[in-house]
Amino acid sequence: MSYYSIFQKNTFRILFLSIFFILNKTTLSAQGFDERINNAVQPLVDGLNQFIFFGIPIFGTEMPLIVLWLVSAAVFFTFYFKFLNISGFRHAISLVKGDYSTGKDDGEVSHFQALATALSGTVGIGNIGGVAILITIGGPGALFWMIFAGLMGMSTKFIECVLGVMYRKVKPDGSISGGPMYYLEKGLAARGLGSIAKPLGYFYAISMVIGCMGIGNMFQSNQAFEQFVFITGGEESWFADKGWLFGAVIALLVGAVILGGLKSIAKVTSKLVPFMGVTYVAFALAIIFMNFDKVPWAFNAIFTQAFTPEGMTGGMIGVMVLGFKRAVFSNEAGIGSASIIHSAVKTDEPVTEGYVALLEPFIDTVVICTMTGLVILTTVYEPGLANSGVQGVELTSKAFAANISWSVVPLSFIAILFAFSTMISWSYYGLKGWTYLFGESAMAENIFKLIFCGFVALGCMIQLNAVLDFSDAMVFLVSVPNIIGLYILAPIVKKELKGYQQRLKDGVIKKVS
Repeated sequence: MSYYSIFQKNTFRILFLSIFFILNKTTLSAQGFDERINNAVQPLVDGLNQFIFFGIPIFGTEMPLIVLWLVSAAVFFTFYFKFLNISGFRHAISLVKGDYSTGKDDGEVSHFQALATALSGTVGIGNIGGVAILITIGGPGALFWMIFAGLMGMSTKFIECVLGVMYRKVKPDGSISGGPMYYLEKGLAARGLGSIAKPLGYFYAISMVIGCMGIGNMFQSNQAFEQFVFITGGEESWFADKGWLFGAVIALLVGAVILGGLKSIAKVTSKLVPFMGVTYVAFALAIIFMNFDKVPWAFNAIFTQAFTPEGMTGGMIGVMVLGFKRAVFSNEAGIGSASIIHSAVKTDEPVTEGYVALLEPFIDTVVICTMTGLVILTTVYEPGLANSGVQGVELTSKAFAANISWSVVPLSFIAILFAFSTMISWSYYGLKGWTYLFGESAMAENIFKLIFCGFVALGCMIQLNAVLDFSDAMVFLVSVPNIIGLYILAPIVKKELKGYQQRLKDGVIKKVS
């Protein structure tokens, strides 16, 4: 028997032993380890952040160019596709329900599974804590611009995921590889830009591998550990200094899911995401209903303070910038990550997955983030909240506990599930970047999964702030080549859309009875 066969047969055992080897070595030398890494990486991070998040002064506030880049693209594609984000909503729901699916087309997952898996990568701690920070700094009016940017982002997700299916790679065993790496390489080459096509594909893949280890891995496991410590007693909890133990358990759970590939990931997320989303929204609606008398004031404040904010530096522009930032950081429209998942859908019509994908920013930003905002506004919000010292998840927890004192525990549990689902989705994003770079062998895939699970455990033990900032910056940096590619390939998608709509109108494409 070859060494490779032994490796394949014992992958889970190797994963288990590798994680504990990492934990043992790190625990023995953790003191000062994170500080040394932070000090070494910080100069690079500072320079990269200054470049990526460079801001231009506008009416007393700074507009990060990367946010302007993402929102401008979202607005452009909304007009370019004639407000398909609105007109296509009903058809998108039909596709998710399976009304047009025969199940015989190439692909690995259904429309619903693709949507759930992509959502699990965006619905996370930011929906709970990020919105609280937004309101604390920008007030109620910032929610209006967050919702606006979320609606516009639906159009960007549409074009990304159409291209993901159009240029995907279908392997002989039926498995799929797709995403920006592939549509940048193949699409730009087809448009006569072969000299930059492959380098951009490589750049995207490298950035995604780096980014998945931070924003989609270590940050998530670290936040999950903090929530777990909170619900088990806070600083007095027996687990407070047992990050290595929590990290080992989470890493093994993540490994158990991702070792089964995309079908295993989709199977878990298709059950986990609806449960998390419905439970969270149900709690939020219960709180809002209990404070129904404040709802008219909340909506009035959202709309009026979006244009005439009180005490906000930069006035309306300042509030607008904050809302845009929360939206693009939350739903990732323009980053291209979701198309990696959506490219694996079972369909022979690329446009169908674009329709399905436009639901993501709506659910993530317009529904879940807005629910969080309304809970805060109808319970604990008051002018000058920024000076209270309570922000992020702590503020959201305080808002829920204002009416249902015991809600803090299930809310923290949901936050842990959010973090877990984000990790398993981002493992797939990183995996596809990895295999694009190193080949699609089982050996390459298993090596990546081992590394990924090791970083899950590591995230619970040490505070690598500089590494997290670096990965965060790399994730947003990929939006530059990605959106350039979207602009160049937009006419192809528009032609594909017209053809699909015509076949739908003529009855060539019919609902499955």
